[in-house]
Amino acid sequence: MEETIAGAQNTQMAGHIPQQRRESLLETAVRYAEERHWDVVPGTWLEAVDGRQRCSCDDASCPAPGAHPARPDWATQATGSATVVRRMWQKQPTAAILLPTGRTFDALSVPESAGFLALARMERMHLTLGPVTLTPDRRMQFFVLPGAPAKVPELVRKLGWSPASLDLTVLGEGAYVAAPPTRFGSRGAVQWARRPTPANRWLPDAEELISPLAYACGRDR
Repeated sequence: MEETIAGAQNTQMAGHIPQQRRESLLETAVRYAEERHWDVVPGTWLEAVDGRQRCSCDDASCPAPGAHPARPDWATQATGSATVVRRMWQKQPTAAILLPTGRTFDALSVPESAGFLALARMERMHLTLGPVTLTPDRRMQFFVLPGAPAKVPELVRKLGWSPASLDLTVLGEGAYVAAPPTRFGSRGAVQWARRPTPANRWLPDAEELISPLAYACGRDR
C-alpha cells in the first residue's frame, strides 16, 4: 500500500513517488546489506501502551518514536553482514532500520518543500541522482559520496550563501538516516522519493547537487 506523503500532492513531483514494496523490516534490512552493501543497525521500535503507540525508549515525548538508535554504541553495532543483520532483526522484528552515514554514503538533508523544488531542477539539469528519502517530519535526504561535511560549507559560501542561513544539514560520520519503511510513530513511514536501483548505485558527489539544493533552500526561507 502506498503511503500518503504530506505536502507532496501540491508539488510537481507527487506522481513520481514510487510505491513501497511489501516486505518485512527484516527482509528489507537484509536487502540493503546484500544489494547495496550498506551497513545497517536496528533502532528503537513502537510498542502499544494503553492503546497508543509509544517508543521503546519509554520517553513519552520522544521526538522520533520508533526511529532512533536504541543504544549509545549503535554505531559500533552497525554491520553489512546479511547473516548478522538477519540475526539482529529476528530478535526484534519491528526495530527501525538505521543506516549510518559517513561510511558508504553521506546525506544532504533539506526541508521537503525545498527538496521537491531541487528534484525538479535536477531533472531539468539531467543530473545523476543517488537514492533520496522522504521522512514523516518533512525532510528529504539526498545520498552522496562520503566526505560531504568537509566540502559543503565552502561550496555554499562560493554560491553566495552563508551556511548558517540555509536549512541544509550534512549528515556524515556519527550520524544516520532512518531507512524505509521505518515508521515515526503515528506520523507515518519513511519513503523513497528516489528508490535505490542499479542505475543509481554510483552516488554523486555533494558538489554536483549543492547548487540546486542551496538555491531551493534559499527560496524556501
